[in-house]
Amino acid sequence: MGGGPSVAKQFGIPEKVIQEVFSGASPPSVYSPYMEQLHGKHVIGINAAYLIGDWLDMVFFGDSGFFLQHKYALAKYPGLKVCSHPHVNKRETNWVKFTPRDTTKGRGLSDNPSTVCWNGNSGSAALSIAANAGASRIILLGFDMSLNSQSQQHWHNVYGRGAITNPKSLRKLPFDRHKRGFVEIAKDAKRRGIEILNASPESTIEQFSKYTVKELL
Repeated sequence: MGGGPSVAKQFGIPEKVIQEVFSGASPPSVYSPYMEQLHGKHVIGINAAYLIGDWLDMVFFGDSGFFLQHKYALAKYPGLKVCSHPHVNKRETNWVKFTPRDTTKGRGLSDNPSTVCWNGNSGSAALSIAANAGASRIILLGFDMSLNSQSQQHWHNVYGRGAITNPKSLRKLPFDRHKRGFVEIAKDAKRRGIEILNASPESTIEQFSKYTVKELL
């Protein structure tokens, strides 16, 4: 589960609730009852997704800034906490499992189960975790790689970025960079017999068939 704004829309969450979360008036956990279809699934949440509920199996992050902002709340989260950022000090955070980035392969799915291919972003890196955990079918949720109609980048406003309307900010959006790894990810998935489906219908990732959550679950 990535951060794309389509996450909330996919589960029929009312717009009023979505905007309350985005404004900070309600916590992301108000989404949880609407996502009951996921509660019995194996779910890896990327970054702030862990705030939705403790039914997510794992929170994965590759950004040290995210860790510094959330470390106290993360420490209380009962699921697995996995990080690939080299600056997260294991000695100070023995409750975080450190899974280093594959230094021999920057893009794709890592064939070494103790590493991840970074691919330039946490969501893509987490695919190595799922693949090496034995998943034969992986569903991408919230991998939009685009803004929604309200110029929002995420299903939340945890990072305090708000809607993006400044032309300079639009030029700095990371989507093109984040998508570069999916060519190799698709090749590796095919080689290993792993099916990857994209449950973000408006996603700009073109390597995988796109569906709605309703169609898949």
